[in-house]
Amino acid sequence: MTALKDQFLLDPSVTFLNHGSFGACPKPVFDTYQKIQRELEWQPVDFLGRRADGMLAEARAALGKYLNADPDDLIFCMNATLGLNTMIRSLKLEPGDEILTTNHEYGALNNTWAFICQKTGAKYINYPMPLPMTTHEAFVEQFWTGVTPRTKVIFISHITSPTALIFPVKEICRRAREAGIMTIIDGAHVPGQIPLDLTDIDADFYSGNLHKWLCAPKGAAFFHARKDIQTMVEPLVISHGWTSSSFIEQNQWQGTRDISAFLSVPAAIEFFETNNWASVRAACHQLATEARKQVATMTGIAPVTPDGTEWYSQMALLALPPDTDASEIKNRLYDEFKIEIPAIDWNGTKGVRVSFQGYNTSDDLEHLLSGLQAVLGLS
Repeated sequence: MTALKDQFLLDPSVTFLNHGSFGACPKPVFDTYQKIQRELEWQPVDFLGRRADGMLAEARAALGKYLNADPDDLIFCMNATLGLNTMIRSLKLEPGDEILTTNHEYGALNNTWAFICQKTGAKYINYPMPLPMTTHEAFVEQFWTGVTPRTKVIFISHITSPTALIFPVKEICRRAREAGIMTIIDGAHVPGQIPLDLTDIDADFYSGNLHKWLCAPKGAAFFHARKDIQTMVEPLVISHGWTSSSFIEQNQWQGTRDISAFLSVPAAIEFFETNNWASVRAACHQLATEARKQVATMTGIAPVTPDGTEWYSQMALLALPPDTDASEIKNRLYDEFKIEIPAIDWNGTKGVRVSFQGYNTSDDLEHLLSGLQAVLGLS
């Protein structure tokens, strides 16, 4: 993957192992992005007033093909948090209604649900799913014991932020549909990191980032709603499209904004196709597997799941000793070794979350291992 390193704009003096936080955009995609921005500034009225709807339709068509979804069920948005807020704040919850989730969810969305529950009297149930994990089948059975007659919504990450785990959302959505429970899926880390087939998963509502693992410019994400719930979705911004009966028109226009990141998504998809991303993803997964193995040997702490693509892809939680100050480790890795990696402190599990993208190599892994040995006092 050495050749791909030159395709990205990242600071070469930094060992960048935190793609999961904000992504990184390749040069060809960023060039497309800036070209579109210049077109916008060249003739803003023509661009936004006459051409925008058509260009967005073309971009949604490319995204729909990539995600195996009807483009008319897709809306571009700036990030998955905004997309998920759109659905969550549209719900008509009542006192005593329950939203079942796990204790692995992203903090910003926990805040969203806390806000909604404070207003409605509904209950947000962070069902404990302890580490280590064994199989997806066991996960589903354990999680489903949290369902009660009051469960109205299941909200769950497809890939978790703090623990970097792939959850079996397809089976959870299937069971929920049979039980008449709405499903809202947080796919912030999914597009580009693992294959995503929205038709196959069949969630009621799914939102994912495109500026993370698909490497589109910052501010590119989407949400997808099944046709039978689209009338439930209330746009966060009421603008000119509100009087329309069209799901796209109601949600797409939010006033003046730069839509260049949305329009660059086809270029990001093309970049992946040109560079045979299935092989890139496999190489990154192998680096993640090796990182888990080497850090487990270093610390004596077993990985949180079995090896394999069932549980993780290009991102992994590397557990460290329980008396570790994870924030200090993160700061020292950057200050002393120029390694960019986030600290994790999740339910007593301390560690770092490593991301491997196409620009990373085995040299980056070796640098991380050397840095960890030093800051943990194991060298």
